[in-house]
Amino acid sequence: MTDPRNQMANPRKRKYRSDGTPTWGKPVIDGPGVWVSCVKGKERQSVGELYDLFESVAAEVWPTEGAGRVAEDIADCSDAEELDDDLPVEAQIAKELAAIKRPRKQQRFANCQTNTPCVVFISCKPPVDPVRLVTTHIENVQKTGVARTKYVHRFVPVSGSCTANLPEIRSLCQRVFPPFFAQQIEDDGPSQTYRYKIEIRTRNHNTVPRIDLIQEVAKCMPQNYLVDLNDAQVFVLIELFKSICGVSIVKDYYQLQKFNVMELANIKKAQGDDGTERVREKGKDIAVKEQELREVVRDTDDRV
Repeated sequence: MTDPRNQMANPRKRKYRSDGTPTWGKPVIDGPGVWVSCVKGKERQSVGELYDLFESVAAEVWPTEGAGRVAEDIADCSDAEELDDDLPVEAQIAKELAAIKRPRKQQRFANCQTNTPCVVFISCKPPVDPVRLVTTHIENVQKTGVARTKYVHRFVPVSGSCTANLPEIRSLCQRVFPPFFAQQIEDDGPSQTYRYKIEIRTRNHNTVPRIDLIQEVAKCMPQNYLVDLNDAQVFVLIELFKSICGVSIVKDYYQLQKFNVMELANIKKAQGDDGTERVREKGKDIAVKEQELREVVRDTDDRV
């Protein structure tokens, strides 16, 4: 019989990460995806908006994804309706059971629990590229002024995620950056120089020092990429959330209002069809009316 005193002396211990997740389980947040800030208390509604938005944008950018399967399913259903009448009852039942057991089409987007107010993470599965997904939507908002969401504020795409420590982050950058650099060489040539800036956003994390992180990421940049904090062309986005780090590299980040759809929609609404600012024109109209009113009052005073 086991001595209870030995059980008390050697209690069964469980190890947890600093954010409370167990070490033996898979991290809740993993892989490429999009960090989204939203209105406090509207996280669930924001997730619903994001599902609809991302599926719509993905259907335009990656139209072949799932289209063939849908066509096959429709054809199978049509053929089944024509042939079912000729099959015995047992065969029809077996066919229906096989259709039920058929795996459904894999979801391209999934909500990952953050358990944090105002913060949502939507993971993306291939062939969806989070950076292209977000930039496509942001450019549409900039053109039309329609955000297509009610509670969402800002998007931050990440091309990959890892545990928040310097060796893992360096390895992630070495995997994420090369495709971007290769595309820039293809577009502009190998001799072109670029100005870049590292943008770091930290939530519920205090393990990795900011200076050490910047130095480690800078080591992954080619020699023709020069640091410029005031007029950067390329931006390295780093999201630190609890024990998770996400990394991506984008262009025109400041010109697109840091991917803040509300800001972009408001700017567009403040502009006329010809690009002039309505607010400024409205101010001028008010000034003209005030001047006319002063003249009327002055004429009245002169008459009196």
